[in-house]
Amino acid sequence: MRRLTVLLALAAAITACGSEEAATPAACRGTADDYLEALTAAPGEVRLEGGTRISACLVPGQEPGTLSAIGTATVDAATSLNAKVRRDPAGEATVQLGYLVGAVQEGASTSGGIHADLVRRLDSAARANPGDEPFSAAFERAFGEGYAAGQDHG
Repeated sequence: MRRLTVLLALAAAITACGSEEAATPAACRGTADDYLEALTAAPGEVRLEGGTRISACLVPGQEPGTLSAIGTATVDAATSLNAKVRRDPAGEATVQLGYLVGAVQEGASTSGGIHADLVRRLDSAARANPGDEPFSAAFERAFGEGYAAGQDHG
């Protein structure tokens, strides 16, 4: 009987380990406006409500609904910033956009690949440019500044 109890306990532990989602901070489930508001601090330390880093929003084993909500918010934020970037390629919005992309890519780098589609969608929204014209060197410098900051402390 004791042996059966131990085996059942081990089976339960193994099952639980394989199906558990790492905790996604509640602030990550916010709206695009929540992300945009936080990004005004870029290239400094950007924090969502409760001091949550954007990269902390991408966790291994994330539930599809949570991943979808974060994806929608970040892609919508990138789309909004992209519209501003096209009017002022060297402006603050470009630094903020770079930060967002850098922070999301940093978070995705440790999540086992489940965020690869989000990273692609975010990059497409960030770099969308009607007529497929390349962005200027001024854009690349400002975007790079934000991207490096997002990778470093996003």
